[in-house]
Amino acid sequence: MRVTLFIPCFIDSLYPQVGVAIVKILERLGHEVDYPEAQVCCGQPPFNSGYWDEARVVAERQLAVFRDAEVVVSASGSCGAMFKVFYGELFKDRPQQAEAKALGAKTFEFSEFLVNKLGVRDVGARFEGKVTFHDGCHGLRELGTKAAPRELLRAVKGLELIEMGEAESCCGFGGMFAVKFPQISTAMAEVKCNSIIDTGVETIVSNDSSCLMQIQGYINRHSPRVIKSLHLAEVLAQQ
Repeated sequence: MRVTLFIPCFIDSLYPQVGVAIVKILERLGHEVDYPEAQVCCGQPPFNSGYWDEARVVAERQLAVFRDAEVVVSASGSCGAMFKVFYGELFKDRPQQAEAKALGAKTFEFSEFLVNKLGVRDVGARFEGKVTFHDGCHGLRELGTKAAPRELLRAVKGLELIEMGEAESCCGFGGMFAVKFPQISTAMAEVKCNSIIDTGVETIVSNDSSCLMQIQGYINRHSPRVIKSLHLAEVLAQQ
């Protein structure tokens, strides 16, 4: 299969190793990977802030860039939800509505693509240590992604998955939310990170690097021990 990657801007700028890890895994499974360099932001920041006209400008660019893709795989549940769910709202009753629907239908979050589209659970990974998994809000609530990343983690040799009590609680990031409401954002991060610390794990894993950025920032300042954060793809790429 020819897989077209959608790499969100914050991963491209801050966590490029996540995109590299996804390429390694897909190529290990025998697929051809395409990365359109013309891709831009999905438009979620202005969309969430109420600037829908501005969001449509960048979203229209994305519709054109990914028009001919066979299947689109997103490195983020949050940005993947923008393609799969919110473009439908953004272009409702507009000329681009059918194209937005078509893009959503062929877009998959990374773990959902492996498990539900390809039927793959064991990618031949090895990772020694105890980990816990954080469910990002958009991936969980908009895309329904819950079982897939856990199935993949349980197949990793040497890895012990320990569920935290607050796995489904928001980390408090939410993009502009953390900027507009820093005190609430920090309080939410405290609940999430205390739950992580209580598990005794060495690593926190998620499908969203944006959530991990928020979590790691709080952990670095308040955890009594070192806990590192990794995107699911970074774990699965290791052998």
